[in-house]
Amino acid sequence: MNREALVDTILGDRTREIGGAGTAFAPANIALCKYWGKRNEELNLPVTSSLSVSLGSLGTHTTVEPAGQDAILFNGDVLPTNHPIAERLLKYIRLLCGGSTSGVSVETRNSIPTGAGLASSASGFAALVKALDQACGWNLAGRELTILARLGSGSATRSIYPGFVEWHRGSRDDGMDCYAEALDDQWPDLRLGVLTISAEQKRIGSTAGMKQTTTASPLYQAWPGKVAEDLPRLRTAIEQQDFQQLGETAESNALSMHATMIAAQPPVLYWLPESVGWMHRIWDARREGLPVYFTMDAGPNLKLLFLKEDESMVMRFAPDLTVVDLWEQTSCSRQGRPKT
Repeated sequence: MNREALVDTILGDRTREIGGAGTAFAPANIALCKYWGKRNEELNLPVTSSLSVSLGSLGTHTTVEPAGQDAILFNGDVLPTNHPIAERLLKYIRLLCGGSTSGVSVETRNSIPTGAGLASSASGFAALVKALDQACGWNLAGRELTILARLGSGSATRSIYPGFVEWHRGSRDDGMDCYAEALDDQWPDLRLGVLTISAEQKRIGSTAGMKQTTTASPLYQAWPGKVAEDLPRLRTAIEQQDFQQLGETAESNALSMHATMIAAQPPVLYWLPESVGWMHRIWDARREGLPVYFTMDAGPNLKLLFLKEDESMVMRFAPDLTVVDLWEQTSCSRQGRPKT
């Protein structure tokens, strides 16, 4: 099955016409059990399942409506239609709404701090498909929205919902059993802090890095087994609010993912010397009694995990940390100071 056939399967005889304005928000997310590697690039089907936590009110707001000609407003800037971001958004809209769509206006803005190391493509495509669902009157279920969001960006599958979200790998070739669902559990005292090492564009994108790892790393064959061990450990940790188990598992999972990349030939190495330095500082701090762990995506920046009760100590340890209250719906980002 190709992308067009999958869209046809989900939308059926629903209209593809953008009949009015649709507005939606989707949160960014950070994976605690990572997504790394595709079993089908056309449909963005992952090799393994994954599990993430959404970032409260940090994410993307998007409005879509019909227009005489295409117009893209991105974070307050008008983009030419041949801009890479505009081209990607318009291509996705045409995939869902059909190539005959005359013109569309898209206004999208991120509430993610600039340079904070929180990728916006996941929240961007999740917000876009939710806005299209409203503008076209599809009234799709959450499961169907996660499948369509996946066609824009794999991680967007997990940004349809708030809170803890699991993305199921599935086994079918058509991808219809590859979807995300929200977990019932909440953990109000869990915190995440972004430690920005570098905001520069990485030399190798995630898609290219995944492909290089899956095809040229001798360690990648062990990755699915690692995920199979970590997913139930994370679910249990979340259910029981066992922070040590959550932190140990998330940190181990991230390091294992990066180990598969580094073992590729040629290596895929996102770390900078400062990244490694901060890993050692975190391990030293933990040995001295500060309960803090880290996770890392495909980049040099670290995301620290800790509890609300330890936030002031963590901020003294890393004063430039951008702290995210994962369960707060407004004003959930603070930089350079502890919450009062």
